[in-house]
Amino acid sequence: MNTEYILKVLPLYCDAALLTLRLGFAGIILSVITGLLCALARFWKVPVLKNIVRVYTELSRNTPLLIQLFFLYFALPKLGVKLSSEQCGVIGLAFLGGSYMAETFRSALESVSRPQIESGLCIGLTKAQVARYVIIPQALGFSVPGLCANIMFLIKETSMFSAVALADLMYIAKDLIGMDYKTDEALTLLVVFYFIILLPVSVIANIAERRLRRAAVS
Repeated sequence: MNTEYILKVLPLYCDAALLTLRLGFAGIILSVITGLLCALARFWKVPVLKNIVRVYTELSRNTPLLIQLFFLYFALPKLGVKLSSEQCGVIGLAFLGGSYMAETFRSALESVSRPQIESGLCIGLTKAQVARYVIIPQALGFSVPGLCANIMFLIKETSMFSAVALADLMYIAKDLIGMDYKTDEALTLLVVFYFIILLPVSVIANIAERRLRRAAVS
């Protein structure tokens, strides 16, 4: 293991990690919003929209992120829509993540007891108010374990960004291996940086799940 080489390329990995986090964060936020809206559409059985959501969910979950990125980066320009590499990365991650978040939120929404929903409607609340004050607050608590698992999954999926010329962690590792043939050093740094990124998420997820279990018991 060449320590001098590791110190030399370390700044490249730091920059790549920041890019990965920035794009990953944007994609995850969009996927949470998309997933919540899709879950509400299916939960309330909104005409037409619920079928569109079902098709979207199946399409997204049954196609690899790599193929989705290729479509955004290479196919859309043929149709007159040109996106930057960063835009493709964020949209692709949100498209994939939205379907997983939708299923997580849908399951959480269905965990809210029906009498509470019916009581809210009986006292004159609209569906939107029931969703805001009764369903969503409880569903968010139920969804924490699945939400954290999805976030970790999506962060790991950012390794596909290199396919559309984004200088993320995977791109830097492959580039250095190709130029300098320092496979051990490049892959070691890759593993270390992903571990640094994912460990806090895992710790937060464990803490949140323990608190939820305590709250449920009490």
